[in-house]
Amino acid sequence: MSKVAVIMGSTSDLPVMQDAIDILKGFDIEVEVDIVSAHRTPEKMYDFGKNAHERGISVIIAGAGGAAHLPGMVASLSPLPVIGVPVKSSNSIDGWDSVLSILQMPGGVPVATVALNGAKNAGILAAQIIGSSDKCVQDKVLVYKEGLKTKVIEGAQNIKK
Repeated sequence: MSKVAVIMGSTSDLPVMQDAIDILKGFDIEVEVDIVSAHRTPEKMYDFGKNAHERGISVIIAGAGGAAHLPGMVASLSPLPVIGVPVKSSNSIDGWDSVLSILQMPGGVPVATVALNGAKNAGILAAQIIGSSDKCVQDKVLVYKEGLKTKVIEGAQNIKK
């Protein structure tokens, strides 16, 4: 069974990152959640990044605010796909510092980046990555997307009433 790690720089990021956790659980994907600070616990971050693939992790979702080094640093250490979630934190510059810190990675160290506070999309993207090799997860993603379509059609019908 595939497992996704959802990590964040501090507990203050959890309200945003909870959306990724919830969507992954909705797809019946096992989730490992941890606080891993690039700046305050660099040794833990190093160990996490170097060893996540050996613990059965398939995708890493890393959320961070402010300077937001966590996603990129973990991506530099891990062979796994990393999805970065920029978090608008109390010490950020309207969230732009987080967005740009995660988005502007150097060649050779890719981080897939979602919108500011876009943890839900990070969870969906992780499920789609896993679904590319796991038919059961892919089927759940297809059902989810069909539900999105149905919701829009129903909304369009309701607005015309």
